[in-house]
Amino acid sequence: MNNSVHNTVDRRNEIIRLIQENGKVRVEDLSALFNVSTVTIRNDLNYLERKGLADRIYGGALARVAVAYDSALIEKAKLHVEEKRRIGGKSAEMIFNGDSIILDSGTTTIEIAKRIKGLKNLTVMTNAVNIATELAGNPDISVMLTGGILRENSFSLVGPQAEATLQEFYFDKVFLGIDGFDLATGLTTPNHLEAHLNAMMIKVSKETIIVTDSSKFGRKRLSRISGPENISRIITDSGISREYLDYFESLDIEIILV
Repeated sequence: MNNSVHNTVDRRNEIIRLIQENGKVRVEDLSALFNVSTVTIRNDLNYLERKGLADRIYGGALARVAVAYDSALIEKAKLHVEEKRRIGGKSAEMIFNGDSIILDSGTTTIEIAKRIKGLKNLTVMTNAVNIATELAGNPDISVMLTGGILRENSFSLVGPQAEATLQEFYFDKVFLGIDGFDLATGLTTPNHLEAHLNAMMIKVSKETIIVTDSSKFGRKRLSRISGPENISRIITDSGISREYLDYFESLDIEIILV
């Protein structure tokens, strides 16, 4: 094996390691790291995508995840921890005394729950058992559970009973965590029952606020929740690509970066 081939193999193996470790890589960063052209890096990423080792996105690549793979909550909690905390803090600033809100299940929405305990006359509907537990015991917050079938890997309640419960109410805001947003498909999640319930949450809320770290943009999961037409705001971190920023701005969707 000649040196150029050897170097190419080593570089691509290292790129795979970085993708698996960080979940996402950028062409410009890899070009600087390996001291090669951006064209070379794009060729590397295209090769890895063809081999099924990564998913190409504008300006970089993401770790490949099977569209139907449904990570356990304990796995998700280890990823993008600081970004989720910042998103949770900014989201909490948008909740006021007297509001009625929905908090979807997830590792970002529980960061919101941790930061709203000082509010007064707040009504919180959730399908997440852990979020209900987090808010329990606060006399100024009325906590409502949707009921339904428990999904043990996510501590969430789903199914027809949960959907029927939501149909009886109307809320000021829903804070929705997602597993993917693709330009062609919109909001997605791995589980079809979760997707149906999320769609109902959007339907019964005046304002839909998407709360997600930037790694979810460019991903497509098994079950579609909704298109972008129902989104009021998106709260995410600064890792979101210019392609997605321009897209959401063209739809007059407010983007808040933390």
